[in-house]
Parts: sequence; structure tokens; C-alpha cells
Amino acid sequence: MIFQTKYNGQNYQCDLAKPLDISIPVGQVKCFYSTDFKVSPYVAGDFIGSVKNGAPVNFFDVQMNPHGNGTHTECLGHITSKQEFINDQLKQFHFFAQVISVSFEEKKNGDKVISKEQLKAACPKKLPEAIIIRTRPNYQKKLTADYSGSNPPYLDKNAMKFLVKNKVKHLLLDLPSVDREEDDGKLVAHHIFWNVGNKVAKDNSRKDCTITELIYVPNEIEDGLYLLNIQIPSLPLDAAPSKPLLYKLHIS
Repeated sequence: MIFQTKYNGQNYQCDLAKPLDISIPVGQVKCFYSTDFKVSPYVAGDFIGSVKNGAPVNFFDVQMNPHGNGTHTECLGHITSKQEFINDQLKQFHFFAQVISVSFEEKKNGDKVISKEQLKAACPKKLPEAIIIRTRPNYQKKLTADYSGSNPPYLDKNAMKFLVKNKVKHLLLDLPSVDREEDDGKLVAHHIFWNVGNKVAKDNSRKDCTITELIYVPNEIEDGLYLLNIQIPSLPLDAAPSKPLLYKLHIS
């Protein structure tokens, strides 16, 4: 199925029958010492919800933590006292997105970060509303890693300010978090992205913006412009497991 669209004055087309999945299935990775992903048959009296155990259907309970068990998309409710749900905030699901690849910069304290300078060097002059960051080296162990207690790389606050200044509304990256694993609860990059906690603009939060963490962009996907589709279940939570799909755009 060929889809025709226009971006920045240029006509493009893509094949909707050829999606590129950049999600990691729930349960393959872990971070922040989260609850382990678990599925088990529902039990009620003599009923055990498993065809293998004699039931007519499989009927399973699920235990998981969206933030710590796989690719997930989160809204500003992740850091606000007022409950905000991703299902209420993410109303559009297709975006133009730029895939970029960056390496880490090491700080004096040994932390590895994505810096503003690296983003500026990798980004085109005009950014679409979504950006997808693939970090180098791009090891396949990202698909099965347990990041807990490892102080994974994160975004420098000036890098996040750069993205906000360039009106990026949807940020996707292959890291557990845009912030340091332990930062005394400051979550500086999260607050910058959603404009939460800014005393000057306290009523101007970026509610329609999302962060998607723990993606994996295979090496065969080239840097460039894509059509992005973010798929989420309808959950009343600040974050939900997600399935971001890319479609390669061709000039038409």
C-alpha cells in the first residue's frame, strides 16, 4: 500500500506494507530494578486459564512495569503530582521523524552523555516534530540488557534544551532514560522537555509531547527522514508499552 505525503515542500511516498519495527518486546530488557515481567494463568476455583491445563481458552494475568520492562512511551504525568495519562495526551499517532546516530561524550565524573554539540552535528537544519536517536556503538545487547545499577548514558540538559528550542515534540531513544539513573530525583531533562516546574512558565507545560525510551534501531536502518507511527494500548497510566514503527520515505 503506497502512501503519498508532503514534508517541507517536497513530495514523498512510502510503502505501508513495509514497516520497520524499532521496539523491544516487553520482558527482554530491564532497568531501575523494576518488577520482572510475568504472565500467569488466571485461577478461580477449579478454573485455570490455560489451554495446556485443560481450559477452553488461554486467560492470563500480566505483571509488568512499563518504564522498566521494554519500549514504552510516556507523557508528562511521569513527573507531575496530578495524574496525566498517556492515552489522553497522545492523540495523533503519525509523525515525520528524523533518525540520527550519535556517540557519547564522557564527563569528568565518568558519566557518558549525549551532548548538545553532538546533536547539532547530527541533525539537519530543520527538524521534524519527532526525532529518533540511535547511540553508537549499537550493540545487539541493547535488546536483552539489564541496566539496573549501571549508570547508563543519558542526555545532557543542554542537549534537551536544544531539542525543545527546535520544537521537537516526540523524542525516541535507545536508552533507559533521558536522565541519569540516580540524580536525587531532579529529572532535569524530563522537566525541560515537558516544561514542568518552570516558575516563569508554570502553566505552559508541553502536554502533547512524549518521550519513548528503550527502543532499538538496527544498523540496517539508515539515518534520515521517515514516517513514524507510535502505537500504544489504551491504559490509564503515565506510560504504556509501545510499538514505534518507521516507514522509509522516498522522494516522488
